[in-house]
Amino acid sequence: MRWRYVFYMVGILLIFLGGAMLVPLATGWWLKESSVIPMLHSLGITMGAGAIFVAACRGERTEYISQRESMAIVAVGWIAVGVFSALPFYLGGVFSTFTDAFFESVSGFTTTGASVMTDIEVVPEGLLLWRSMIQWLGGMGIIVLSVAILPFLGVGGMQLYKAEVPSPVPDKLKPRIRDTAMILWKVYAAMTLAQAALLMFGGMSFYDAINHAFTTMPTGGFSTKNASVGHFNSLYVDLVIMFFMLMAGINFALHYQFFRGRSLAFWKDAECRFYLGLTLILIVIVSFNVFGTVYDGIGEALRYGGFQVVSILTTTGYATADYNQWPAMSQLILLMCMFIGASAGSTGGGMKCVRIMCCLKYCYKELFILLHPRAVTSVKIGGKTVSDDVIRSILGFLALYILIFAVSAILLAGMGVDFVTSFSAVAASIGNIGPGLGLVGPVGNYAAIPDAGKWLLVWCMLLGRLEIYTVIIFLVPEFWRK
Repeated sequence: MRWRYVFYMVGILLIFLGGAMLVPLATGWWLKESSVIPMLHSLGITMGAGAIFVAACRGERTEYISQRESMAIVAVGWIAVGVFSALPFYLGGVFSTFTDAFFESVSGFTTTGASVMTDIEVVPEGLLLWRSMIQWLGGMGIIVLSVAILPFLGVGGMQLYKAEVPSPVPDKLKPRIRDTAMILWKVYAAMTLAQAALLMFGGMSFYDAINHAFTTMPTGGFSTKNASVGHFNSLYVDLVIMFFMLMAGINFALHYQFFRGRSLAFWKDAECRFYLGLTLILIVIVSFNVFGTVYDGIGEALRYGGFQVVSILTTTGYATADYNQWPAMSQLILLMCMFIGASAGSTGGGMKCVRIMCCLKYCYKELFILLHPRAVTSVKIGGKTVSDDVIRSILGFLALYILIFAVSAILLAGMGVDFVTSFSAVAASIGNIGPGLGLVGPVGNYAAIPDAGKWLLVWCMLLGRLEIYTVIIFLVPEFWRK
């Protein structure tokens, strides 16, 4: 393991992160806010640290990155950007402890959207813009962005891409990984701008529109308002955000194909059909469950029930209603959505629909073999046979996901947190959703969780965002052996 090279790459990431701070710095300066000085100090510290890493490890550049090194760059890189992007919040006085600042920062970069801010609307707009920006940067992965703009990575870029992109089998759209990453970012940026324009057309201010576009496309869910999207009380805003949340939950390779003129790209993809079909079914069930019990009109039930299903299933985490007050059936469906998540290759979190599909088809295959012992059958997705290696990897991932969830929920409950809050907080953190049930519901936040619990949830956020293996591999003794 060439740790000098790992920290050389981390230094590059920190220099880029410091450069990104110029945007909220300029915003604070334009608005003459108090956030200018802490943002300036944060920028200097971040870029200074990055420059030191690059200068100290300069001689370790190479054309090849091993699988272990790519995992180390991704894991250490995400922890580093979490630490340094917390500086504006801490130095700006938003939080009194670095634990809270780090929690908010990691929640942003992992696109979880779990917040410990008790009053969002009193925070300077420059810092809120930074809070939204880190979600946007984290959405498609700061590592993928670096691959797109740093051609000297050469062939090693594919290892970084595999470690970063949340998909069992990454889609490589172009022969060169740098071109693939650039395509993904162009699609991502274009959809962000389109959403911001539509929100402004509906009467939202430029500032709020940009912030919500920055946090919708990465399925992050941070808002500039205490009441989240519910603050605007607008059917038009709900529908626009709902549409873009749904789009953000689809594999971005399909968006690229659609923009290239393949009008049936979404329909031809088996996972996309499963994802959209499941979303529609759950919207209907939840809407009819809250109709008559919470909302008197079917239109209201569809509006709020549909929004929350899409928000949780895509792991965005926006709220327009307090679903803590909904019937138990609807709450359990939303809790189930936290585990399922969006499509592979999207910015969403959770287990991913393709893994759920593979698991269900594998279970059916086992039942079929019990009835027909001599039959030769295989698991197929979209007409293509899924190899045994991929099936084994998926089943291992799901087992590890459930195990980590169970252990973390027990540990959080052992810190004095009630059952419902512990269960949903861990599910929402490892699934990168944000709001859960109980104390961490849509009208609450994570401020009441003890500090030890916040560090545990930070660990869960990182595990969920980096697909567990990239982080948990550091605990395997073989990783450290030559």
